Amino acid sequence: MSYKILTINPGSTSTKVGYFDGDKLEFSVNVSHDAAKLAEFAGISDQLPYRRDLILEEIKKAGIDLSQVDAFVGRGGGLLSVEGGTYKVDETILDHARRGANGIQHPAQLGSQLAAEFANQYSKPAFVVNPPDTDEFIIEARMTGIKGVYRQSHLHALNLKETAIRHSNLNGVKYEDKNYVVCHIGGGVSISAHRKGKMIDGNDIVAGDGPMAPTRCGSIPAAQMIRYAYDHPDKKETLSLTTKTGGFVSHLNTSDALEVFNRAEAGDKEAKLIWDTMTYQIIRYIGSMAAVLHGQVDGILLGGGMVHNKKLVADITEACSWIAPVTAYPGEFELEAMAAGAIRVLDGVEEAKVYTGEPCWKPAE
Repeated sequence: MSYKILTINPGSTSTKVGYFDGDKLEFSVNVSHDAAKLAEFAGISDQLPYRRDLILEEIKKAGIDLSQVDAFVGRGGGLLSVEGGTYKVDETILDHARRGANGIQHPAQLGSQLAAEFANQYSKPAFVVNPPDTDEFIIEARMTGIKGVYRQSHLHALNLKETAIRHSNLNGVKYEDKNYVVCHIGGGVSISAHRKGKMIDGNDIVAGDGPMAPTRCGSIPAAQMIRYAYDHPDKKETLSLTTKTGGFVSHLNTSDALEVFNRAEAGDKEAKLIWDTMTYQIIRYIGSMAAVLHGQVDGILLGGGMVHNKKLVADITEACSWIAPVTAYPGEFELEAMAAGAIRVLDGVEEAKVYTGEPCWKPAE
């Protein structure tokens, strides 16, 4: 049976919407939101009616009949850590999404709320798939050298897992039978180790862990970061280096990866150094994830917007192909991933999971 699925992925100043007939994307739109209008709302969840009405306008223009949709899927922001999979949206999910139970305020919180709005109207199910706080880390990946301080799983989980699933399907194998190093290289850079269907390790992109990225500082020697914080007492400004003002922004005053690459190619020595450093760090982390998998790696998979850059892919391939074949999947599969997760549940291939409202791992454990 070919199911019709509507997917909703809210971002900072826009909401991506996709309409699928089976696995075929029939319609997509990136609904823009006025920054000044968004600033009028006290909190993220207060934006819901505004975003919903703009989405409905675009859907109406496209001639889509929402009563024919079999399931609605939203990005699952605001939740506590969960095992990967597809979760049916219930009141617990909505409660946590509304208030941002994970402590991170991000428009992705609106995904499940918007999906539920439409689903309730048409008496259809709503789902979230591999939410941002998907956590399948092994215990060793969580530990640090400071008692009571733990590494967290904050990666581009939705795209990372979908890239691995798609690669497996294209090669006639099961994701659950293979080991991969999977990378998302875009505004943020996630490098992750996948062992037999579980994402067992990776860098925390929210905490500034991993390679440098356009707006992220990446891993910094602890003593130097502490000294920097003492010298720069503005906590908010220092913390912003992890996700907003680090990386390319700190060095070159731009977050535009294409601009940095073009400057490097044109002979700008500083731009070349920063671009090459990012590439070097990506390669370093791919190697570390391969070691986590004991060298038993069936493929190194590259996804994300920067993977459109052929030189970047070539440089990573040259450095890492001795570990395993390198395959590039430029761009993102986020809308496709959400639709695919819902279809697997509707088809009976997977059973929808229940969000307990409790983190899947606690330090006490």
